[in-house]
Amino acid sequence: MTKIDILINGYAKKTKNGWKASSTVTLIEDKDKKILVDPGINKRLLLKELKKRDLKLNNIDYIFLTHYHPDHAILAGIFDKSIILDGDTIYKEDKENSFKDCIPYTNIKVIKTPGHAHEHASLVVKMKKEVVVVVGDVFWWTNNEKQITSNADLLINKKDPFVKDVIALKNSRKKILKIADKIILGHGKEFDSQNN
Repeated sequence: MTKIDILINGYAKKTKNGWKASSTVTLIEDKDKKILVDPGINKRLLLKELKKRDLKLNNIDYIFLTHYHPDHAILAGIFDKSIILDGDTIYKEDKENSFKDCIPYTNIKVIKTPGHAHEHASLVVKMKKEVVVVVGDVFWWTNNEKQITSNADLLINKKDPFVKDVIALKNSRKKILKIADKIILGHGKEFDSQNN
């Protein structure tokens, strides 16, 4: 049985001199594999949440990075026994191989979702009664923004100050809204897409 657990809700706060941010950290268990999505940058909080669940660093089989921004990816290196994956590549120590479609030995589908970053990818997790998509920063909100999720046009056109390709991002958002029942995002609270 596939399970999803949000260890940390991502946050992003604009400060006087920049940002205070760390990504949502999601644990997916599928076919006896533990996949940690975007380990973030807040080490103290991550270790605390793993300990609460009786997990050690070497209990995690895969680290999946939606993209390479430091607030999502910097802690990947502390999982020195885990295999690191991005949208199409497996990294095991200094060896690099490509893969297609699903995280190896799981039913978790990987889809390209560029726009926020060129390499951005998301995970599609088919649960018993719903499809959950873990989207990294395809959708995200700062802590002081109102998270409006009931209008597809507003979601698709929401401004992203770090966007690399606006058209690609809008297309990625449309793709996700078509397939997802629930969306877990990089910063902010998960939401039901209602297949807008």
